[in-house]
Amino acid sequence: MKVQITNKKISSDLLFRVLFHVIFWFFWLVLPILNSIMDDDKSRYEWLMLTLPLGFFTMPFFYFNSEFLIRKFLHKGQLTSYIMSLLVMFVVFLFAFYLLKDYLVDKYPIRIYDSRTLFPVLFIISMSTLYGFVIFMIGQSKKNQEEQAERLKSELSFLRSQISPHFIFNVLNSIVYLIRTKSKEAESVTLELSNLIRYMLYESENKQVLVEKEIGYLENYVKLQNVRFGEDVKIDLRLEGNPGSMMIEPMLLIPFVENAFKHGVGFIKDPKIEIFIKAKEGEKFEFSVKNLMSNERTETKDPNSGIGIKNVTRRIDLLYPDAHKLAMKQENGFFEVYLELDLKNKA
Repeated sequence: MKVQITNKKISSDLLFRVLFHVIFWFFWLVLPILNSIMDDDKSRYEWLMLTLPLGFFTMPFFYFNSEFLIRKFLHKGQLTSYIMSLLVMFVVFLFAFYLLKDYLVDKYPIRIYDSRTLFPVLFIISMSTLYGFVIFMIGQSKKNQEEQAERLKSELSFLRSQISPHFIFNVLNSIVYLIRTKSKEAESVTLELSNLIRYMLYESENKQVLVEKEIGYLENYVKLQNVRFGEDVKIDLRLEGNPGSMMIEPMLLIPFVENAFKHGVGFIKDPKIEIFIKAKEGEKFEFSVKNLMSNERTETKDPNSGIGIKNVTRRIDLLYPDAHKLAMKQENGFFEVYLELDLKNKA
């Protein structure tokens, strides 16, 4: 993310600089001479050629202001120091411009307060200040975007780092339960758990995984819960479509399913969990999970309850800011999560 933003900003910054310099100095030095030639104005042409060195003389003052004074003072927020330095430069520039012009054009009377003397000095200072300020603002914008990208990157890394311990904690609870109640099945479930942990350790390090792998991971988790709850919980997992080469953030769906088992089993009569995934290459990815709700809130409130949902919601916001739809609702005794992702352009 950072590299893309940085490269884009560097190219726009460089493009602005090059275009500004080429266009500005063309209009300032070359265009008036071309106009006088096209108008066949010999006296004006002679005057412009006579004073052409003055045009080049303005360049050092232009860049001294835009590249030195503005960087030294404005970039550090020292506005008063910048204004004072600019006034000093104006006086020096004006007298130097006047003396050089008087030397070059000896057949015409030259006055320091003449508009032909004052205007070029004021114009160059104004344009160099404007140019330097625009460059400063572009730099600030670039810096802010880089800092924001770095903050988002750090936040995303932190959110991803929370997935592993949170998941292991929940699965270990299942293993402990199975060892106590169904010891004969604990060994096979432990092997299933190793597959889940292997996926979690290796695939979650990737920024993107195949949707097919994520679905397979989800299926293994559901199998684990099937062994744990058996016929006590009705679990319906439906898959539709062929994901093909569609890619997705790893372990993005499991927190919603974990939440359904956590809050949809407990003190609920005839618990039921429905999971639906629609993944067709070239279309939007759809995922929903529903769990039957209890009318009576007799569960002990866990201080960490909801951390998985908050985590994954934030990750979705960061990773798919303009390419997702997430809705959670309670309806007809069910709590439902619906997620829609635009994965068509993901790689």
